[in-house]
Amino acid sequence: MEDDFSRAVEDGLKLSKRLVLPGGAAPPRPPAGMERYAAPDVASLLPVAPMAYAVVTDPAAVDSPDVPSYQPHVYGRLNPPALIPLQMREVDLRVDCAAGCATAEVTLRARWWLHCLTRSRDCDCRVVVPMGEEGSILGAEVTVGKISYNTHVIDVDDNNAVRIAKTEGAGLLKRQFFSLTIPKVVGGEDIFATIRWSQKLLYDNGHFSVDIPFRFPQYVNPLPKLFTKKEKIQLIVNSGVSKEVLLQGTSHPLKEKSRQGEKMCFLHEAVVENWSIKDFTFAYSVYSGDVSGGVLVQRSTLRDYDDRDMFCIFLLPGNKQNRKVFRKAVVFIVDTSASMQGKPIENVKNAISTALSELAKGDYFNIVTFNDELHSFSSCLEKVNEKAIENAINWMNLNFVAQGGTDIVHPLNEALALLSNSHETLPQIFLVTDGSVEDERNICHTLKTELTNRGSMSPRISTFGLGSYCNHYFLRMLASIGKGHYDAAFDTGSIEGRMLQWFQKASTTIVTNISIDATQDCQVFEVSPLLASLSGCHLSSCQEKVTSDLHIY
Repeated sequence: MEDDFSRAVEDGLKLSKRLVLPGGAAPPRPPAGMERYAAPDVASLLPVAPMAYAVVTDPAAVDSPDVPSYQPHVYGRLNPPALIPLQMREVDLRVDCAAGCATAEVTLRARWWLHCLTRSRDCDCRVVVPMGEEGSILGAEVTVGKISYNTHVIDVDDNNAVRIAKTEGAGLLKRQFFSLTIPKVVGGEDIFATIRWSQKLLYDNGHFSVDIPFRFPQYVNPLPKLFTKKEKIQLIVNSGVSKEVLLQGTSHPLKEKSRQGEKMCFLHEAVVENWSIKDFTFAYSVYSGDVSGGVLVQRSTLRDYDDRDMFCIFLLPGNKQNRKVFRKAVVFIVDTSASMQGKPIENVKNAISTALSELAKGDYFNIVTFNDELHSFSSCLEKVNEKAIENAINWMNLNFVAQGGTDIVHPLNEALALLSNSHETLPQIFLVTDGSVEDERNICHTLKTELTNRGSMSPRISTFGLGSYCNHYFLRMLASIGKGHYDAAFDTGSIEGRMLQWFQKASTTIVTNISIDATQDCQVFEVSPLLASLSGCHLSSCQEKVTSDLHIY
């Protein structure tokens, strides 16, 4: 998918050489690496900021709408179509961060114009939004002339829902990209878009941070003599606690506009020569020497599809450097089926080798590989020491061989058996796979029953998915049932780094089995474990107890 998209953009940039822009300006130059006979860098053509593209099938229609020029006629049609990046006239970014909710809600308002098509022709235009960590689209509204388009949430189980024909007009290109197509835009028209999405608010070593894709390539800048480019970024931070908040850094020159209790507002507004060439990043820390927390409440509004109220109860681990974490009994379950061959299995092996070296004295570990067969490093849990870790690494070098199929049930049962006697430690299972399995519902139901029967010190199950063909929804459910952490890597280059972050998050538990008793008036609970033992709940009208753990990230 990425290769096809990049080739279409490459073709679009070549087509844009036909344009004669107002003032006689030269057409945008393709990025380095796109000269004749040179293969373009795929990553350089993927959007790293919200972008709009003209979907061009007829190259003869490509011309400046304001200053038509003599163009030699071009015969034929483009299949697949070329994508010409549109110039952007306005951009306004708003970011709302709430520490307790562990998410940042992003609203981007932008105006593009179809600068590359003669006014006598029309074409489809495609808006692509790259989202940050664990991004999720919330909604989009687009206006072209007198016509407006907006996304709408439809309950697929509702028999009265409006029937909509299947279309490729909108959807996810990949985990990080959302795409929306606007039909039949006339050359020279303006496209006004408001796009909302949420992404994970990162927490590491006491620091909260957010990273919004906001790097615009040079060729989306209109001529400065014709258009004044005004860039506006608004940031609202709700720390959720009455502790001291320390700013750790920002990518753009923000000014503090207001501070009311736990809520702070920052603003950057300036006329610029070029649109931003770096992502918008912001980091802050909440100073507290001990565990602290709070409650955030959000009422539903008339525009919300979900009309229930929502609250978050969150805990922060504090800044004590000498805080102790639980001793651990860790079992790594690694998929060694044929699809893991090459770099994936090598990167997984390197990550586990590093993770083993980070285990503390007093911890226990084991390693289980699975394909059509099951192999264990040891018949029991091994105590962490230099000799045991060296033997484990040598064993992985011999036994991490990719072959066969994927059978996930037997290794999970083997790990549960190994952890049945976990030496008064916190038992944890780390599952790594790139495949899909059958009978997922039954696996989840069986594990949930098994973990419930084991009580408060049942094993935590954390899952890690590799590639786009993995059953990521199943891995999320498995991690949720096992009170663990889910993460994924969609390219081989990020496997090792993301696996280590995933392991560190799950292995730094300092408080376990935190319980929250619902009030008498709250009858229905829907719980989503988020950040650092933080529980986000939807309120409706039966009593229930919620349990979670607290980790240092």
